[in-house]
Amino acid sequence: METHPKDSNRTYSIRQLSKEFDVTARALRFYEDKGLISPQRKGQTRLYSPRDRARLQLILRGKRLGFSLVEIHEILDLYTPKDHGAAQMRATLHKYRGQIETLKRQREDIDAAIKDMVEGCVWLEGQINELESETSN
Repeated sequence: METHPKDSNRTYSIRQLSKEFDVTARALRFYEDKGLISPQRKGQTRLYSPRDRARLQLILRGKRLGFSLVEIHEILDLYTPKDHGAAQMRATLHKYRGQIETLKRQREDIDAAIKDMVEGCVWLEGQINELESETSN
């Protein structure tokens, strides 16, 4: 989550981030309520930092990969500039490997379900053909 010095003072509006990441303002406020991002406030206006933007990017990636918000929060909170994010990367690697195994098991379950349904379709077609040939005689 490194930012360039010239970008460190940049801020983003809720509208800008909503448009850039194709999420609703409501989703951004939800992530804020969950403590995943923490924009500054100027009156009623939320100002998101480059850090918030990077965290949002990681939140959305984590969700797409099937992680819960709790897991995403745990990973995000591990980041420290002191270790250049090494602890965060180790935790992410561990979570990724676990998720790979979960997805492989899900794929096996899906493949088995597809096989059962294909066999069911063949059986049903056979039954239909038998019934139709009996009624046409």
